[in-house]
Amino acid sequence: MPQQYFFILLLLFFFNSCQKQAGEGGTSAIIGRVKALDLRYDGATDSWEVDTTYYLSEERVYIIYGDDEVYSDDFRTDPNGYYRFQWLRKGKYKIFAYSDDTTGSIPSGSVPKYISVEIVKNKTEYNITDLEVLRIPK
Repeated sequence: MPQQYFFILLLLFFFNSCQKQAGEGGTSAIIGRVKALDLRYDGATDSWEVDTTYYLSEERVYIIYGDDEVYSDDFRTDPNGYYRFQWLRKGKYKIFAYSDDTTGSIPSGSVPKYISVEIVKNKTEYNITDLEVLRIPK
């Protein structure tokens, strides 16, 4: 009887260890673009307004796998603002890039802008909405 319990416990351990977490090693990809929103300050309304928009080249984009607290990989956008994270497994991901802080309360002057993505199917490209970052004129 104890051998049966040992065998069942061993099987449970084996199946739990086979579950793969979010990250590299899969067959899916996340594709998107980074769009800059150039702002201008309107003194009459005491607010920021979008002046122009364009896609950013050479902008660094980051990905966080699953529930990690730090980024797992990064990518620089191409001349048309595109980025691509490939070879991903099923799971949850966060994509982010840095945006200028319009409140003036962040010492670094920048804040991350996040988009959450969940890969639910293998061999799939997930085209996500534009990641919009704010740019304040210097």
